[in-house]
Amino acid sequence: MKNQAKAVIPALRYRDAVAAIDWLTRAFGFEKQAVYMGPDNTVAHAQLTFGNGMIVLSSIADTPYGKLITQPDQIGRRETQTPYLVVSDADAVYATAKAAGATILLDIKDMDYGGRAFTCSDPEGHIWNIGTYDPWAQPTP
Repeated sequence: MKNQAKAVIPALRYRDAVAAIDWLTRAFGFEKQAVYMGPDNTVAHAQLTFGNGMIVLSSIADTPYGKLITQPDQIGRRETQTPYLVVSDADAVYATAKAAGATILLDIKDMDYGGRAFTCSDPEGHIWNIGTYDPWAQPTP
């Protein structure tokens, strides 16, 4: 059996996944790897890359899996987990995210553990952490 690569790939659902894909590419610099459309201009499955990382997303749907997912606007615009994007210039991404209409939740600042970071939400309320701290490059304590 071939040795398979291992990775963690966050999966998100959006009410308007087509608009979300456009926003994520403009605000954060994601690139479309694959977008599979469903009926009525919905997204059945999309893969967006960010450097050597990836997210998958789709439109919300009344399916057995879809019934397991709650949108941020259904729970007070809160989340139980959030993606973290490692970037080389947090100030530049902060500017593009703000220009794209991101809601800044935690303003950009230098972090005690290293790097510079901010937290924002996208138009549908999903929370994103963006920073220059790269846990892969840091020594372990």
